[in-house]
Amino acid sequence: MLLLIDCGNTRVKWAFARTDAEAGVWLAHGAVLHAELATLAACWRASGLQALRALMSNVAGAAIGAAVTAQLQQFAPAIALDAFVSLPACAGLRNGYRNPAQLGSDRFAAAIGAHTLYPGRAVIIATCGTATTIDAVNADGVFIGGMIVPGLGLMASSLARNTAQLPQVAENRAMPSGFADNTDDAIVAGCIGAQAGAIERAVALLQADCCLLSGGAAPYVAPALRLPYQLIDNIVLLGLHAASLSKE
Repeated sequence: MLLLIDCGNTRVKWAFARTDAEAGVWLAHGAVLHAELATLAACWRASGLQALRALMSNVAGAAIGAAVTAQLQQFAPAIALDAFVSLPACAGLRNGYRNPAQLGSDRFAAAIGAHTLYPGRAVIIATCGTATTIDAVNADGVFIGGMIVPGLGLMASSLARNTAQLPQVAENRAMPSGFADNTDDAIVAGCIGAQAGAIERAVALLQADCCLLSGGAAPYVAPALRLPYQLIDNIVLLGLHAASLSKE
């Protein structure tokens, strides 16, 4: 049994998976906010499952990594913990970053997940979180690079803090239709439009067959897209599972 862990900038997601199961098939899964990290061991115990090994992608920093590791030791003191890092190649995906190790482990795992879902097809993976990352995998299974823009919340809060007389706008405010007739909605329309426009540009540049959306803000960005897309919440965990199954 394997415990997969994705430490993001806002939440820690996890899933229990068999080592002989198809990638993305979980026996149990969940997520906690950073403020709830102390509940992780209890969540894992509540699943009734045990794991001999854990595979963790961590882009949230050393303190979060240490807190999650402490919870792992409470849950299963003898568990073996492996850190997932970006490599030149893994699970059939080649990493085309100029310095492969510089690519965030979550982006690399998400790209592996996308390639696992759609082998032989050109895919854009947009993860809409604290930052929005928009990454490209070509039909030959090469991660060719990506774009990073401020996330929806960062865009809105930046306007509210740095522009005179603009109010703070929550990132989950309803999407206005067309041009907004008030300032709050104009901020939301602009921020969501910028996110959607960057994703659409990436799809056009790659001439992608598929567009995958993930991340907490994805449900707010998705309705603004003028192209087909698929929402996949656990794309990083799927990629971690595929990497763990790979012999490469």
